Amino acid sequence: MSAASSSSPATSTTTSALLRAAPDRRPRRRREFWRSPEGQPPWSRPALLGIAALAALLYAWNITTSGLAPYYSVAARSMTESWKAFLFTAYDPTATITLDKIGGFLWPQALSARLFGFHDWALTLPQCIEGVISVLVLHRVVRRWQGPATALLAAALLTLTPVTASLFGHAIPDAALIMCLLLAADQGQRAIRSGRLGPLMLAGVWIGLGFQAKMMQAWLIVPALAVGYLVTAPVTLRRRLGHALAAGVVMGAVSLSWVLMMTFTPKDVRPYVDGTTDNSAFSMVFGYNGFGRLGTSDGAPAQTGAAVGRASGTGSDAKPGGNGSTGGAQSTSADGARRGGPGATISGSDAGNNAGDKLFGTRLATQIGWLYPLALISLVLGLLRCRKRTRTDRTRAGYVLWGAWLLTAAAVLSATPVPHTAYVATLAPALAALCAAGIVTLRRARLADGGSRLDRAALPVSIALQAAWAAFLALRQPDFAPWLPPLIVAAALLGITALALRARTARRRPLAVLGLAAGCLAMLAAPAVWSLSVLDSRYAGSSFDAHAGPAGPGSFSHVALSDGPAPRSASSSRPDLSPAERRLLDYVQQHNGPAEYALSSGPGWARTRGILATGLPVLPLGGASGRVPSVTLGEYRRLVATGKLRFALLDAPGRNSRGGVPASENEKIGAWVRAHCTEVDPRAYGGEPSSAASGDRSASVGSLYDCSPKGS
Repeated sequence: MSAASSSSPATSTTTSALLRAAPDRRPRRRREFWRSPEGQPPWSRPALLGIAALAALLYAWNITTSGLAPYYSVAARSMTESWKAFLFTAYDPTATITLDKIGGFLWPQALSARLFGFHDWALTLPQCIEGVISVLVLHRVVRRWQGPATALLAAALLTLTPVTASLFGHAIPDAALIMCLLLAADQGQRAIRSGRLGPLMLAGVWIGLGFQAKMMQAWLIVPALAVGYLVTAPVTLRRRLGHALAAGVVMGAVSLSWVLMMTFTPKDVRPYVDGTTDNSAFSMVFGYNGFGRLGTSDGAPAQTGAAVGRASGTGSDAKPGGNGSTGGAQSTSADGARRGGPGATISGSDAGNNAGDKLFGTRLATQIGWLYPLALISLVLGLLRCRKRTRTDRTRAGYVLWGAWLLTAAAVLSATPVPHTAYVATLAPALAALCAAGIVTLRRARLADGGSRLDRAALPVSIALQAAWAAFLALRQPDFAPWLPPLIVAAALLGITALALRARTARRRPLAVLGLAAGCLAMLAAPAVWSLSVLDSRYAGSSFDAHAGPAGPGSFSHVALSDGPAPRSASSSRPDLSPAERRLLDYVQQHNGPAEYALSSGPGWARTRGILATGLPVLPLGGASGRVPSVTLGEYRRLVATGKLRFALLDAPGRNSRGGVPASENEKIGAWVRAHCTEVDPRAYGGEPSSAASGDRSASVGSLYDCSPKGS
């Protein structure tokens, strides 16, 4: 009894202690998403949500009127009609020919259209989401590197980069590329910090997925990740080399997955590979869209090897000024310019040429280059500050990663044609990260007591150089925001003066705040104004020329607008057919019987607006250029003989003749159709007789031929 009594107080004490501790061991209530995680300032998460909301607002503001370039939107429509077309990213619903590039960027668009219906906004929505994800991922990567303040500034700078403000609001493939590259950088950073293989292999997976969106452009980040890991990862050199090799194998396998699928699938089962004469996915990716573009002045591939060039004068659905070929009705040069798309070329002082300084020209610099001086200053000073640190220093690793990304992408873009402004968006994440790090680091160095003369001078010098460059660029567009250059100069003078007076007065903090605020205004006002201009649809860019602010000379939007008001087909994924076009398609549907294809058509309205508006299984001939042998004359005759094809839509004979140029398969088919099929009287479908057809699109729909035994 006494023993029991003596143990009772101890037991009671232990029980009381357990009861008091019990609440602390309960699972914590899930933290509200708007509250900052532990270890971060209270303002961090709300500020990030505000930046993400601003990004979503900018990207989705024009979502219902964003418009779609018919070449890509036709493929997206086809991918909603057929899972085979979806898998092979085919141009037409029956999957007879692919796009002239890997169409992985269209998979999210097609899924969205299947879910919500085929609308402009349904195809643009995935890019808006990809843009917000990109902003959030960049924030995470920079936060690990430089802390929450720098991360928030980097996220804001990416949001307010003019080209991205427009890019993520349109159905453009570079949106998926940017997201994949940032996710690769996220995993690459984890690998660099930990030395583990898993994150590095995941980085390879994300690069491979980016390859499905923009092919070899996704590999621009490889040098940055490779150098960053091999130089700074905290493991032995042997292990670093082994990890890099393994990650490279994974990246290559994912990158080439679609190419290998096309290569090992029997050619009679899969669609023809556009952009080639040998029906090879390797030729299309690495020839037509890769090395075949080197040395050309307009971004179109050279006509060498298996690549089929888009030479001036050949038919094309999507080339500005391109005309239809013998298989389809013509479009005006203005309409061709509005359609843009693959291989589209433009003219202008710095548009799509091989000049090494093209990134500093008005057209591209106003979309991506406002912060060039600040980014370079940040990179140089950052590497200088870290030069004596250990090999595995994480701050230096970040400068290596972003610096290698920026310099590699800039070198490649400077050496190759840039026909679309969206191409330069690959510079945006690196510029945003470096500029954010520069602003925060320079501010700390300037305000720190006991800093060196270089530390004290770096911020005012950076403000002066950055403001001078921004004012110079703004003056190149004097009709847009004419008040901007004076504002930049005044803010720079105020900021530099306030920072200089801070050292000579007792009121140090107010002058420091004033100087920093004015300096940031001078450096960042111009890109912010241009980015926010997308809220005005006149400055929001288009689906084939992402730009904020006024379109520079030579841009697609400039070409289109110079030819008068665009028809609805230039800005809508579901364009209106003219009455004559609608009547022709109605006639075909009523008389086509069990034929697999509604009709055949070369480049022209039937396989662009026709598929978009109706989803009919039009057989496209000639590919994007009009000269690809996707269907040979023998194959065409077999389709007619087996009843799979009855109707053919052709242009007037000789309309696109090219003296001295060998006839393409498309032209041979056109000649055979005219010789062996019967032209349908236009009055049968409410049209005008061929001799009376005018150049107006409502009347000039081409000549319809009936190739059935009864028709012939």
